[in-house]
Amino acid sequence: MTTNQDDQTQKIGEALANQSARTVTVLSSLLAIEDAIGYIPPRAIEQVAAYTDSTINDVWGVASFYTNFRFTPPGEHTVEVCWGPTCHLLGAQEILQAALQALGLSEEGDTPDGKISLKYNTCLGACSQGPVISVDHKIIGPQALGGLKGDAMVQRIIEIISQLKTGASNA
Repeated sequence: MTTNQDDQTQKIGEALANQSARTVTVLSSLLAIEDAIGYIPPRAIEQVAAYTDSTINDVWGVASFYTNFRFTPPGEHTVEVCWGPTCHLLGAQEILQAALQALGLSEEGDTPDGKISLKYNTCLGACSQGPVISVDHKIIGPQALGGLKGDAMVQRIIEIISQLKTGASNA
């Protein structure tokens, strides 16, 4: 019988073996694992070290340097608030405060029930659509919300977060 740990070890191994990077590095290996399973579990550090002929300390040094890597499983849903200069100027502060309040968080992180992970993002690459958030990798901004801006947009984002919390699928 296969355990979850065995499944995870296998997924990590597959992610390492199936990298499309021309040159396999510690960083490319960590990125491949996070893409495959959503975070970097402790066993992945060991597997990357063995795969890249590096030390565990070298792998951990790379993994801990990049702030976008997760070391715990993410929530069922991910909400990212863009904090880039354009979004900041266009109202990201109000969106961020509303998202924190709606999720009951004081800073980025995961809700206690594990349903939603909130992240601050320095740029979601949609400056012309700002301010924007990403919900499960889908960009949502004024254009996606039918031209809503300001308080109306903030209210709609609160509704989207509420739908995610309750499990509604039309967020």
